This record gives sequence, C-alpha cells and structure tokens, in this order.
Amino acid sequence: MLSRFLAGLQPAADTPLRLRLWNDVEHDFGPDPRVTVALNAPSAMRYFLPPSLDNLAEGYVNGHFDVQGLAQDIIGVAAQLAHGGAVAKNRFGRLFTALHHDRKKDARAIAHHYDVSNEFYALWLDPAMVYSCAYFPRASESLQTAQQAKLDHVLTKIMLQPGERLLDIGCGWGALAMRAAQQFGARVVGVTLSKNQFELARARVAQAGLADRVDIRLQDYRDLNPGDGQFDKITSIGMFEHVGLKHLSEYFGAIHALLKDGGLALNHGITSTDPGSGTAPLGAAQFIEKYVFPNGELPHISLALHDMQAAGLESLDVECLRRHYARTLEMWSANYELHADAARRLVDETTFRVWRIYLAGCAHAFAQNWISIYQVLACKAGSGAALNPTPWSRAYMY
Repeated sequence: MLSRFLAGLQPAADTPLRLRLWNDVEHDFGPDPRVTVALNAPSAMRYFLPPSLDNLAEGYVNGHFDVQGLAQDIIGVAAQLAHGGAVAKNRFGRLFTALHHDRKKDARAIAHHYDVSNEFYALWLDPAMVYSCAYFPRASESLQTAQQAKLDHVLTKIMLQPGERLLDIGCGWGALAMRAAQQFGARVVGVTLSKNQFELARARVAQAGLADRVDIRLQDYRDLNPGDGQFDKITSIGMFEHVGLKHLSEYFGAIHALLKDGGLALNHGITSTDPGSGTAPLGAAQFIEKYVFPNGELPHISLALHDMQAAGLESLDVECLRRHYARTLEMWSANYELHADAARRLVDETTFRVWRIYLAGCAHAFAQNWISIYQVLACKAGSGAALNPTPWSRAYMY
C-alpha cells in the first residue's frame, strides 16, 4: 500500500520532504528534508492522491496531517508534489468561471475574509494596517516604509491636490484616506463593507483629528449617488477582485459616473496571468475560493483594460507590481510565523492553518507568476483636452 502511495505522489527526486506515517515509519524523498509531513491516520493519504494544492491544503487545515518546517519551504514542497500530480494527470483544475454576485453575497464574502478580527490582522500587517501590495522602490525597504511608499505612489499618480475630493473604494482600515488628508490636504470619502474595518477606521480618523476631512462609511460603492457630488479623484486598492468578471463593466461604469471631467482614477488589483482560464494552477485557486476569498474572481489585465475602455475610461498608465506583492507577502508570512502563538490565541486552529498556508502560498504564487497585480491610472475617455490632466511625461510620478 505504501509503495503504491509513494509511486502515486511522483515528486522530484530532490524534493526536501520527509513523510512520517501514523506508525512512525519515515520515508525521505530527498537527501536533506526541510519539511516533515506527519500523517495522523491511513485515511490522510487520500489528500495526496492527487497531491494538488487544494487537496494538500484541505488535509492540512482540517488537521488530517501536520507539517513541520518554514512556511516558504512547506509551500515549495507542496508545489513540487502538486506539479508531479498535474503532470501525471495532464490537466489543471479550473475555478473562475461565471460566479454569481449580488450585494448580499458580496457583503458575506467580505465579512468572511476581513472580519476575522482587527487584532488578528494587526499581528502581521504594518502599523498602519495596509492590507494590499506594498511598493519597494529600492527593493530593500522595511514593510512599514514600503507601505507608506505605496500610499504616496498612488496619491502622486492621481496628482492629488489640496482641497480636492477623493473617493477611496474599499478603504480598509483607512490608511490611504488618512494619508491623503494629512499629507495631500484632500477631503476624503472612504467606503467599506467590513464592519470591523469601518469601526476601527472611524476610530483612527477621530484619534488623528481628521474627522472633518475624512468620512468613513459602511457602504456599498454601488450605493454612492453621482447626484450627491462627483469626485476629483478615485482610488480602488485591492477591491476589484471581489467585483466578479460579469460585473467589471458595471464597476468601471460606476467609477466613470462618480468621476469629474478632468479627474483621475486608479485601480490597483490582482489579476490572472492565464488569459484563457482566469485561475491559478495546481489547485491553488480552489483552496482560495473555498477558504479565503469566497466569490473572488481574477480577470486577466487585458479584460480589465477592455472593460475600463468599454465603460468610458482611458488607461493612461499600467504598472505591474507582481514582484512587489511577492515580497510583501513574504514579509506578511514571516510576521505571521513570528507571531504564531499569539495568532493561535485569537483564532481557532483551522483558521490559523488557513491563513498560514494562504499567506505563504500567495507569496509563492506571485513569485512564480501564477498571478499578478497591476495599477492602472485612468481618466475619462474622449477627445477633449480637458479630460486628461496629466503631463506628457510620466516623470511626475517619481
């Protein structure tokens, strides 16, 4: 039985994995095993047949086997096993097809991911609690410095000026809204569907003395009324992944309606690198859909640009930040490992394992170019010179 099981895994000969069975029998796949998988019972073997990333993650987070080693080594070994399984079956799973989105379902999905607890996120995020890709101009910055650099990079790209009205869609815990008011002199409306984020963001705004300039709302962006006043600038950071492929035109259409003529909008979001399937390979997407981002859908950058144009927005600048997000996630994962005991006190064991494997796994996914992330700067499309306020050179961004 063990021989058939091991043959079915088909890992590379140098995989740094030690397999420990329920009766303490051990089998090393490589000469220097850095990861040990301990199966708790014979039934745990089913999660390795085939060893796709979703099967492996499913078995781990539900306690059917334990894993010892550094998070990044664990993900690397899992990817090697999953690749062997994929080669054997000569096919990948597909997840992101046509998921149904509505307001109640979107709100539940946001709550599932973001309302774990503010204390939980604070363990591994930077002090400003920016839960999106950081920006590393020299590749050597600390997480805190890189997150502030990201906020300033975004606000500089949109040419935010004192007194301008900024809308931040999916404002999180309010870091960008506060930075825009404090350092750029803007008046900001931030909207989120997360009750936890809303409450803490409001408290932080009040504590910073910015309540007269920053309005944080527990509100769906679709409920904003252009008749109540358009915005000079609009940002959306790490939110459009939740919109749904069929609703991208509606989403960008709302941005168009809320943006003043001569205004600028910036969309910062994760994208698929596979223009055909719109998913991550080796079963990674299935795990993320089930445990982390219910109803999440990743468009290819080409689809995002297409639907922006269809909604009347002209793409002025497109910047890939894939390497930056890989580094960001590596730092989040390292922080999570460092504060593992504290995290276990805040959440149950299954949730702890989900986030451990999710952060390390996403770092691997971005590093391997399985998924990517882009910032797209846009203005209203048209022939009028007044619609595009940017200089002829992009030098102003730097």
